[in-house]
Amino acid sequence: MTVQVCCAKARMSQKTPTPALPRELGIFDLVLFYMAGGLSLRWIATAAAAGPSTISIWIFACLFFFVPLAACVLELSSRYPQEGGLYVWTQRAFGDFSGFIAAWSYWMSNLPYFPAVLYFGAGSALFVLGRRGEHLANNATYFMLFALVWLGVITLMNIVGLKQGKWLNNLCSLGVWIPIAALLGLAAAVAARFGSATSFAPSQLIPHTDLKNAIFWSTIFFAFGGCETGSFMGEEIKNARRTIPRALILAGTLLATFYIAGTIAMLVALPSFSINGVSGFISAIQLMCERLNASWLIAPIALFVVLNSIGGAAAFLSSTSRLPFVAGIDRYLPPVFGRVHTRWRTPWVAIGAYGCAGMLCALMGQAGTTVRSAYDVLVSMSIINYFIPFAFLFASMIRLQREPVLEGTIRIPGGRPVAVFLASMGFLTTLMTIVLSVIPPDEEPNKPLAIVKVIGSTLFLIGAGVVVYYVSERKQRRALLH
Repeated sequence: MTVQVCCAKARMSQKTPTPALPRELGIFDLVLFYMAGGLSLRWIATAAAAGPSTISIWIFACLFFFVPLAACVLELSSRYPQEGGLYVWTQRAFGDFSGFIAAWSYWMSNLPYFPAVLYFGAGSALFVLGRRGEHLANNATYFMLFALVWLGVITLMNIVGLKQGKWLNNLCSLGVWIPIAALLGLAAAVAARFGSATSFAPSQLIPHTDLKNAIFWSTIFFAFGGCETGSFMGEEIKNARRTIPRALILAGTLLATFYIAGTIAMLVALPSFSINGVSGFISAIQLMCERLNASWLIAPIALFVVLNSIGGAAAFLSSTSRLPFVAGIDRYLPPVFGRVHTRWRTPWVAIGAYGCAGMLCALMGQAGTTVRSAYDVLVSMSIINYFIPFAFLFASMIRLQREPVLEGTIRIPGGRPVAVFLASMGFLTTLMTIVLSVIPPDEEPNKPLAIVKVIGSTLFLIGAGVVVYYVSERKQRRALLH
């Protein structure tokens, strides 16, 4: 036996046993969790603003990214339902280093997501206030405080317990159902009275092949992320081996349907050039209501849109904070991250630290810029780093097909050949999306510098993770020698 293998086994023996966590989430909770975190209304407005060709991009992204992703998560969650999900799968397939880097990239990429999605909620909240809120539309302090306050509330609720935190997710899922129902109803009424505002002729559905529109594809693929998050809390889900796949099938079907139907409805009611801004979804709702003389509907719908943004932040914070928790147990982060609160039985240090990091990202993202610029920066910071872990996930799916399958595991129909095919398709699509994410938009004045910034920031974040990993590994080796 080599020294390296001996050291690896010794390190495994030194790892802190995973603390027992209460299993609070049932299938109903998990479906609502996926809907609250997986469907963001802002992407419907973003897609509609790009015109009817986006419908074809939605379908392409659904078939070539979302279906492979959901299928891989479905089987991997049933094979290995342990806490940590992506971290555990990559670690099992390629070793500790790959598992840590996949998790590191994922949780770092989500830090700018929190203020970005809450900025969308802050913009929508102004429609609840009506004219009294108009003066805050470009007030950076208001947007930043909105994000900070809600990140604080979400963090505290999840520290107190998933039993309490899940009710925030369940409540915020209303921010999906009601606004989508309102959008479909209003669009049908507008179309019945005024006709369709957009032509859906076959020629209009063909995606443009110019670079500007190709870059937009990465945003659509980004919208389909989120179905992997439930598995991060595998040991806090009742009968996770079967609950996660079943909830994923139901929620995934609804999510894809709502994105496509919502985009079509918005384009039926409004021309694409009238849909824009940080609060694009509720702005579109406002235009529809005004055309139908139903302005009284704007404020209540806006309130539910706010819930949608809060639900997105809550779902990703509660789930993604489990990654540093498991890394703390494995001692690749300080062991304090692996602690469970004696009273609340939650990984309170990991949750608290992650929530504080999100608040810091909100402060840094807003510094010295406008609300619109801060929103764009926060979104662009998320995309490329967010897709790197998916490359690990799809590669792990292919590699882990060689391992035996336990009885009762839910597998992809068709077995290993279909699993490898879907994972390979998802892997190639992910690589394409990463490349598209690097390309700067047409309005960027200094494109070479923009590319250097994107690649440089990505390498910096990954490099930081490499340093943290090897410093921790070195400490563990020293501890073994003493």
